[in-house]
Amino acid sequence: MAYRTESYTGGFADPVFEAQSTFKILMDCMARPGTIATVSAPSAPPLPLGPGAGAIALTLCDHDTPVYLSPALMGAGVQGWLAFQTGSLLTEDRAEAAFAFFEKGAALPALSTFSMGSQEYPDRSTTIIAELPDLTGGAALTLSGPGIDGEATIAPQGLPPHFENMWRENAALYPRGVDLVLVSGSDILCLPRTTKIAKRGA
Repeated sequence: MAYRTESYTGGFADPVFEAQSTFKILMDCMARPGTIATVSAPSAPPLPLGPGAGAIALTLCDHDTPVYLSPALMGAGVQGWLAFQTGSLLTEDRAEAAFAFFEKGAALPALSTFSMGSQEYPDRSTTIIAELPDLTGGAALTLSGPGIDGEATIAPQGLPPHFENMWRENAALYPRGVDLVLVSGSDILCLPRTTKIAKRGA
């Protein structure tokens, strides 16, 4: 694979410490769905992949994790950056991906097109990292489920129309199903498959 110049830059300055820091933030957000946290480890991936999504890629991706990239990310050379920085291999088949990345403004495909895992190995499903314009200021959604004290409210901007229906179908597959990480800049919000979502007031 031929690497572009930007493939060699933009990684973690202290890979072990910064990956551990980012992983802890991710796990905390997965354990407390709807909580917005900031990834502090600096990364500068090729645009349009943002710094938060880049830090997540540097933390989670390696040679054992097939990665799916949106067409725009592929066209921007993100695949070369990921390959050089993490050793991860790209797949064009969403059903084979351990992780899938979508830039801000990209259309999120049907969740059923990704790996749902199996009853025996539900952890083999895809984790989707989707960048949005903002994690606040959008239509309010109510969250409930494990890790949430009663109910929580989120209002991200840029989710697909009828997202709550998409998510309901995903949650019905439990313990199978995808997990979702929403990212805006360096801010993240996690929605594990155990989380129930409804429109505010519905």
